Amino acid sequence: MPQDIRRAAEALHAIASECAMRAAPAHDIADKRTPVDADGNVLASDVFGWSGDEKVWWRNSRIALDSPLTTACRFESQPFWVNAAGFHLRQPNSYLSSIDLANFEHRAMTRAAIVVPVHLPFGQIGAVSFNPLDSSQTDLTDAFLANGDALGLYARTFIATYVHVMGAMQALPPQSRLSKREVECLRWAAIGKTDLEISMIMSRSRATVRFHIHNASLKLNAVNRSQTVFKASQLGYISLGN
Repeated sequence: MPQDIRRAAEALHAIASECAMRAAPAHDIADKRTPVDADGNVLASDVFGWSGDEKVWWRNSRIALDSPLTTACRFESQPFWVNAAGFHLRQPNSYLSSIDLANFEHRAMTRAAIVVPVHLPFGQIGAVSFNPLDSSQTDLTDAFLANGDALGLYARTFIATYVHVMGAMQALPPQSRLSKREVECLRWAAIGKTDLEISMIMSRSRATVRFHIHNASLKLNAVNRSQTVFKASQLGYISLGN
């Protein structure tokens, strides 16, 4: 229930404090807004202890584009810790090594942090960064090994629950199950094939291909072919990675 959000935030704050950390939660890294309680109070300041006189992360309208922390969350799903020297994970990720860390402290608004990416349905990405209470601390190796997995579990639970309870997720129609033919047409459309080309590949008429793609767009409440392909990929029917 919405009235329980504040209590959940207080629990996450207490857990972070026990680890000598302060949490900075974001339910959607593409959204300028930050989690609030049922009365609209900003949890970052009311619960998590980010005071108004600080250069607080949620007041930076460009943080989703500028911060190497949020950039990394687009390419990694497991907890990691990061400082100006680089990203540190249990398993290497070559995508992260290409992220620019210049002027790290200014852009990340911290000298080091443990970060938990939270990949949600429909392509939404949330994140929670845990910043050391000792702002001079730059090596979080021991803290990550000791608490990284637990912080990951608590952070994912909080963000996923917040999004579910507060309705901060893009909605799709409940009856959005696609047929085998619809998925097949969209897979070819996703790699740039025209209706005519798809009809030749599938040995179906051009009208049949259009029919299947149109039906898929209705099921996914999409306004055009591109959005139909995008929403189908969000639901895992097709892959845009190949």
